[in-house]
Amino acid sequence: MNHIGTLRETSLHAALKDWYARPDDRIEDEVDGYLIDLVRGNELIEIQTGNFGAIKKKLKHLLRDHPVQLVYPIARERWIIRTDKNGRQLKRRKSPKRGRLENLFDSLVSIPALVSHPGFTIEVLMTQEEVVWKDDGRGSWRRKGWSIADRRLISVVESRTFTWPDSYRALVPPTLADGFTNRDLAKVLKLRVSLARKMTYCLSRMDVISCIGHRDRYKFYALSDQPGPNLV
Repeated sequence: MNHIGTLRETSLHAALKDWYARPDDRIEDEVDGYLIDLVRGNELIEIQTGNFGAIKKKLKHLLRDHPVQLVYPIARERWIIRTDKNGRQLKRRKSPKRGRLENLFDSLVSIPALVSHPGFTIEVLMTQEEVVWKDDGRGSWRRKGWSIADRRLISVVESRTFTWPDSYRALVPPTLADGFTNRDLAKVLKLRVSLARKMTYCLSRMDVISCIGHRDRYKFYALSDQPGPNLV
């Protein structure tokens, strides 16, 4: 059995699985050689707290015969808990970073073609969470050696479900419907340009937007006609 995503399960993943489960769901059940977080009738529900690239092969295989719902949390608010190497809490502070719905594209960039599959749904959960940093010298240089030991769910504050490429059209501001560059999109939505590029890459692959030319050497996009099915 393929145990992708279960051997290093965080507290966040386990808590979301409990939060999402219904009484008749089968939890951690095997389907087609893969361990599935929740099986609800014929529907398979996968909770992914990391990059989608890690489960791309799994999703493509399961979508051949089953509808799949991917549940993805984005931390709207986050608290950092610093612990010593033995796990004793040293400090708790609120992070200035705030997640937003568009952060979905940081992960979606790995699987944009799957969005057009009629059996594939993504539900984004906006959450409050805690991130535990441990002073063990094994972490990123950006955290000066502190490693991320765990992520913990505090609450789910909002959810948004995307069931079809057309449901992503609302993410393009109406003022840009007739044409925009990545820089225009970043400016209006107050995003990093790098995230705007991921958005346009994904939305182009979904046929939600099309490149209609160039402006000042930058690709110029506009909303496409309503996208149709793409059986991946």
